[in-house]
Amino acid sequence: MLALTYHGAHDVRVETVPDPVLAADDDILLRVTATAICGSDLHIYRGKIPDMKDGDILGHEFMGVVEDAGPAVVNVRRGDRVVVPFTISCGDCFFCGRKLFAACENTNPGRGAILNKKDVRSGAGLFGYSHLYGGYPGGQAQYVRVPKANVGPLVIPDSSLSDEQVLFLSDILPTGYQAALNAQIVPGSSVAIFGAGPVGMMSAACARMMGAERIFMVDHHPYRLAFAKETYGVLPIDFDQIDDPAQVIVEQTDHRGVDASIDAVGFEAKGSTVETVLSTLRLEGSSGTSLRWAIAATRRGGVVSVPGVYAGFIHGFLFGDAFEKGLSFTSGQTHAQRFMPELLGAIEKGLLKPDVIISHRLPLIEAARGYEIFNKKEEDCRKVVLTPFGLS
Repeated sequence: MLALTYHGAHDVRVETVPDPVLAADDDILLRVTATAICGSDLHIYRGKIPDMKDGDILGHEFMGVVEDAGPAVVNVRRGDRVVVPFTISCGDCFFCGRKLFAACENTNPGRGAILNKKDVRSGAGLFGYSHLYGGYPGGQAQYVRVPKANVGPLVIPDSSLSDEQVLFLSDILPTGYQAALNAQIVPGSSVAIFGAGPVGMMSAACARMMGAERIFMVDHHPYRLAFAKETYGVLPIDFDQIDDPAQVIVEQTDHRGVDASIDAVGFEAKGSTVETVLSTLRLEGSSGTSLRWAIAATRRGGVVSVPGVYAGFIHGFLFGDAFEKGLSFTSGQTHAQRFMPELLGAIEKGLLKPDVIISHRLPLIEAARGYEIFNKKEEDCRKVVLTPFGLS
């Protein structure tokens, strides 16, 4: 089969690799009909994620048709059209029992990314996201093995819904929804979203659905801000034009700040010269720019919700300011399985239209080009969807 494989920073290739096979009784084999390039895939593409190996298959946003199933699979069957969540969860452990699927204790033989780990078990395995998270082959391929198939895949029973309408149930839509839930958004809320990438867009869509009245969005790509303004009614702030976005937000909220901020950027936020040097020397793992802005822009007693991926140390994390303002922080990988059925219902009702963010549709064979234009923000690229068997 064809699959997109990793060979180092800025070097991904579509190659012929062996077809996957069933390895456990609760596996399925999926023929992939649509897969997407996620913003967090760019961390891998830029060489920022450790424990990647040459030939690793990338991709954690995908869906398709069940081609084969192990004898213990009871929740899906051959021929079903399913969306697969990016986390691999057992459904039986302490955390899965609490619907904290991204914290599953039984699916990641890798170390995970916690630095001060002690003897804590690793969280859930992830498709296509390094051997820190289990080394599972990803879905930017024609076929993929899906473990724990009684827990993850969501059957799409409505044939009138296109792949593009439901594909983002795999990751960015539940991620944006969890971010909005964690931000405690209610009708009339004000929220600042840092980052106008796909997760920022889904956070805005979900915040609007939940009744947010004012949504500030901070980014430095004018085409993304213009799209978000037109589509979600955000108040755009370009930090290349405005040195201190948090100050502008505070001024426009009666000098209090917003009820909540969502950091949809994560550890590769554009930082200061000092932060760039520290990250290059690996003395710091992450830029703290977005978090500092979020802390400064949020009112006393408010919430900072962090769906953006962070790792390691963060430069200039002003926890004293957060304490003084009485802020609450929520963060972490998304418990996608928990939200997928509910969000499918919202799509069916027309309350959410996640596919509107798609700007590029390419066959899998052109995946390397898709990564390049997404990474460089060329051609007004917002989101790339790949079709493994050609464009339909």
